[in-house]
Amino acid sequence: MSQQSLVMLDRRKLLKVGAGSVGLTAAARVLPAWARDGAADPFTQGVASGDPAPDGFVIWTRLAPQPLAPDGMGGVVGDVPVRWAVAEDEDMRHVVAQGVATAGDRFNHSVHIEVGGLQPARPYWYRFAAMGAQSAIGRSGTAPRPDQPLDRLRFAFVSCSHWEEGWFTAYRRIAEENPDLIVFLGDYIYEYNNTGARAAGRPRLHEGPEAMDLPTYRLRYALYRTDPDLQALHASAPALMTWDDHEVENDYADRWSEHPETPPDAFLKRRAAAYQVFYENMPLRRASLPRGPDMRVYDRFRFGRLVEMPILDGRQYRSMGACPTPTWRGGHVAPPSCAEREDPKRTMLGFEQERWLFDGFRRSDAQWNIVAQDLLVAAFLQADKDGTIGHWTDAWDGFPACRTRVLDAVKGSGLRNPVFVGGDIHSFWTTDLKADFSRPESETVATEFVGGSITSDAPPYETFAKFLPQSPHVKYFESRAHGYVSVDVTPSRMQTSFIAVDRLQKDAAPSTLAQFVVEDGKAGAVAA
Repeated sequence: MSQQSLVMLDRRKLLKVGAGSVGLTAAARVLPAWARDGAADPFTQGVASGDPAPDGFVIWTRLAPQPLAPDGMGGVVGDVPVRWAVAEDEDMRHVVAQGVATAGDRFNHSVHIEVGGLQPARPYWYRFAAMGAQSAIGRSGTAPRPDQPLDRLRFAFVSCSHWEEGWFTAYRRIAEENPDLIVFLGDYIYEYNNTGARAAGRPRLHEGPEAMDLPTYRLRYALYRTDPDLQALHASAPALMTWDDHEVENDYADRWSEHPETPPDAFLKRRAAAYQVFYENMPLRRASLPRGPDMRVYDRFRFGRLVEMPILDGRQYRSMGACPTPTWRGGHVAPPSCAEREDPKRTMLGFEQERWLFDGFRRSDAQWNIVAQDLLVAAFLQADKDGTIGHWTDAWDGFPACRTRVLDAVKGSGLRNPVFVGGDIHSFWTTDLKADFSRPESETVATEFVGGSITSDAPPYETFAKFLPQSPHVKYFESRAHGYVSVDVTPSRMQTSFIAVDRLQKDAAPSTLAQFVVEDGKAGAVAA
């Protein structure tokens, strides 16, 4: 395989992600139909892969012939054998790994196959068979060895895909770009339902009640997973995953609900259900198996000498939001009188994850160090609905001491080419991350890019734009479009493209809002 790209393919070839284009005849010789005939299609949730390593990756599917069955179980009961295969070619003729797994009730008939023994830095294809049917073919790829040169890594990052608020056309547009990697930065689903006036005129609505327990979280993921554009994206490239808040509940922090009347024990029960269903639906390794309300998602990934990418968890270990009111623990604009916001004993990542992150900074010898996490890092003044001017408590601005520790660690470690990417705020941002945000002339320590939402409602442009003159470290802001971010990394530069896709048109074409470049050895982005 050429070192030009992680999983370079002929870009003239079409993705094989539909039921009518998956080479069933060829695959049948590899994966024979051995279960009962005439069953409903069990692969309504598509296929996915993730966690690429030099010798393999995870492949995933879930059996659900009745994906929206009210009990959340997808119309399957008991243990079902699932045959899987990985091949060197997209027609599945040259199989290099295969086996049989059991899909059982415990994890809602999902399977997570940790494929090993493969060659580094090359593409592979995979497929499943069960219940007399065969899945679509997915494409994945292995990472280069840590010491291996890599000339290029192309990836996209996405966040905030509310089913009710638009079509997932942006997902298909990413798949058509044929990236090496997809990075999901949170709010993969939304747990609540729009009701009343907020539901009027929406292109589609959620099925069932708000997600609160195992059956309702399972139904919510099952609904999202039926979307053909989401299936196309997962079938096109391996994924890396983290979460934000809506995988559980809006604006939650550790064991605390946004609602003060919800006791921590009750909230942790809900969190345990949400975390289990997140695991059931994502291409994650056994190391991420949830243990009650606890689940490890932060991790570190390496792509040759070119890129190291820590994936952070900004929700599970954070301190309670600063200066909560008697009726609200969620995000709000805290005035300057909120001294708690700046308390150095508060953390957004948890002190164990902080130590893990800083140790990685000290050890990394990668040319580019891209920190993937769920939120806007840069400081930014905002105005609350009541006119209060201050800082938003549910993002990094709510934990400035933690942010300072992270940026000090970046600087102190001599980390090469640090770039942070994030989501959550439903708008596109390019910022300089400063050693001291109160002093515009202070050193730019790192660069930040934040992606717009796939579909979720965005804040009014004017709400933020009026504060831009007070934040010269913000190079770009746009909330009047939805879409994703496409990134192209080479040894000499990292080019980032903000791509808009109309969420209300099923077949909307992509358009480029803006492009920025970070040059090797120079913190801060410049317009391309």
